[in-house]
Amino acid sequence: MNEYELKVYDEVKEWKHKLTRRSGMMKRISKKAQVKVNDYIPDKVHQMMTDSIKAMVKATLLGSQITTNHKQALGLTLEERDELVRKKILTYQKTAIVEGAGTGAGGLLLGLADFPLLLTIEMKFLFETAAIYGFNTKEYEERLFILHVFQLAFSSDEIRRQTLDDIENWETKKEELVEMDWRKFQQEYRDYMDLAKMFQLVPGIGAFVGAYANNNILKTLGETAMNAYRLRMLQKSPEL
Repeated sequence: MNEYELKVYDEVKEWKHKLTRRSGMMKRISKKAQVKVNDYIPDKVHQMMTDSIKAMVKATLLGSQITTNHKQALGLTLEERDELVRKKILTYQKTAIVEGAGTGAGGLLLGLADFPLLLTIEMKFLFETAAIYGFNTKEYEERLFILHVFQLAFSSDEIRRQTLDDIENWETKKEELVEMDWRKFQQEYRDYMDLAKMFQLVPGIGAFVGAYANNNILKTLGETAMNAYRLRMLQKSPEL
């Protein structure tokens, strides 16, 4: 393991430690409230939302697969790949800021359009990141890994710890994880979005809230994806 890989190893270790820490009190209280609300929602409604988000995600996966340059990082070192991903994070943050400000300023109808638009940006970023780190998203297991990275970024404490364990032990666990738990996937993501973008539909401040929230959402997703793929790259090193 070279000097840069040792530096990355320490950064990934710190990232894992941060992920396994307990969330703050306000986040925990909010999550408990959201769980209670979800308990009152009929199963038919939950299933309808699950089916809708599943279809939406699969459509964005297909689109991202087609438009991603899968050879953009051939021959690059880990350090060069990291630098390229950092640039991608900044680019996608800017795109998400513009999208959030535009839909936030547009009132209720455009605000509702924010969900699929942001999801498309997020999935496209994840495909780009996978390609940069040399993983072939034409393979089903790599698209499944992308969904687990997404879930890791936007989930509550318990689900986050379990998902981190799945990602950390991907090579031995991927045979068991042949299908996403779509209900859990959509519920965790919706709860995260509800909290992050609570005031986006409020007239006068919607544009600011949308831009601010989207910037932070892409920042979180960027950090999560970068470190998840770094972890897999380091696991390939015989000296790890």
